[in-house]
Amino acid sequence: MKVNQSTLAQLPVSVPTYDRNEIGIGIVHFGVGGFHRAHQAMYVDKLLENGLAREWGICGVGVMPADRRMKAALDAQDGLYTLILRNPDGSRDVRVIGSILNYLYAPDDPEAVIELLAAPTTRIVSMTITEGGYQIENAGDVSVFGLVTEALSRRRARGIASPTIVSCDNIEGNGDIARRAFSGYADRSHPGLSEWMAEHTTFPNSMVDRITPVTTPDVISGLADELGVEDEWPVVAEPFTAWVLEDDFVSGRPPFEQVGVLMVDDVTPYELMKLRLLNASHQGLCYFAYLAGYRLVHEAAADPLFADFLMDYMDSEGTPTLKPVPGIDLADYKRTLIERFANPGVRDTVARLCADSSDRIPKWLLPVIRANLGADRPVRLSAAIVASWARYAEAVDEQGEPIEVVDQLADSLIPIARSQREHPLAFIENEALFGDLAQQPRFVDAYRWALESLHRDGARATLEALRRDHG
Repeated sequence: MKVNQSTLAQLPVSVPTYDRNEIGIGIVHFGVGGFHRAHQAMYVDKLLENGLAREWGICGVGVMPADRRMKAALDAQDGLYTLILRNPDGSRDVRVIGSILNYLYAPDDPEAVIELLAAPTTRIVSMTITEGGYQIENAGDVSVFGLVTEALSRRRARGIASPTIVSCDNIEGNGDIARRAFSGYADRSHPGLSEWMAEHTTFPNSMVDRITPVTTPDVISGLADELGVEDEWPVVAEPFTAWVLEDDFVSGRPPFEQVGVLMVDDVTPYELMKLRLLNASHQGLCYFAYLAGYRLVHEAAADPLFADFLMDYMDSEGTPTLKPVPGIDLADYKRTLIERFANPGVRDTVARLCADSSDRIPKWLLPVIRANLGADRPVRLSAAIVASWARYAEAVDEQGEPIEVVDQLADSLIPIARSQREHPLAFIENEALFGDLAQQPRFVDAYRWALESLHRDGARATLEALRRDHG
């Protein structure tokens, strides 16, 4: 049975019991992918199911060519989709999510998007546009920045209050970065608007957390074969979810705290914890794992060698760079991370974690390295992670098979990586990515050792040596 509004009552899974026709749109979200649908949209759906937040339904907006497919899938299903939570014991929790009420593809009708953003009922503009999405140099009128700033300009002219702009991307200080990006674009396109934004628009920082792998064809077919539910684009995620959000909303907000969102004055400690432990550990796992022959994350994380290496990194290099995290038992959090990575139900791919490394490593791992260098603390394991990326970027695995390196800088990084057997520091001499790390002797020594070991002995033997030396 197809998922859509007319079939809801007949579907053999949990479905919304609220009347979606009575829900108003109060949130416009850019970047409706798997993560948004497993996270923010899920939280709003929980509120609606509890009879709350009826003015806070979501309209998704796409600006990229690939977003046409999402529009087609959601339009065919009246914005509904299936969220499948896979538990470590093999059981599943399946629910149809109803909080996305509409989806607009901006290149088809930018004016409709701008007017929606300018409407007084739109009080939150949120986004998951990836770590690399905050560059304004090549952003045009039909971009997140172009559309939002034009709408803010109209709100200013019409005397309508500003919405709150919420970044849900994995970037340290994501709200601060969003503020700078939108203000910079406004300065270029709407003189005087950035001053109005400084007074009227807020950009709360946030920390978001839920492992959400790419939806594969077997997920779609499995849902149909096992439960009789036909969904063009379901979402799979782990059961764990977390959202820490600065309580700085200029035009009101849903009662997120009633569905488990932690509303705080300062998200920084939680943000650093997640980025430098979970996200950086994903990078610590993926390149070594791929080179060693693993293709699924849970299989690598269940290998004691890899699990112990990640715990060593978190304990000795990641954790010392953190601020105190109120209400969090860090030892328990780290142990839980390994358990989450090893969840066989999620079936996350190593390749997904390896993608877009030129956006991820500089934001998640390099700050750890710089903090530890500055404090004269160890950097050997972090340097080895960077070396594993450099070895992976050669685009050939240890069996001589090609690796598909998915990265916006792949065309430039692969030739550099392939030159490093003759010039070992070639990769980290890329100052646009690494700054002055190639001039830091402690980092260079550790990096050179790890890269030479990877070339000579391979990924597994390198990890074994690191574990022995770490003691």
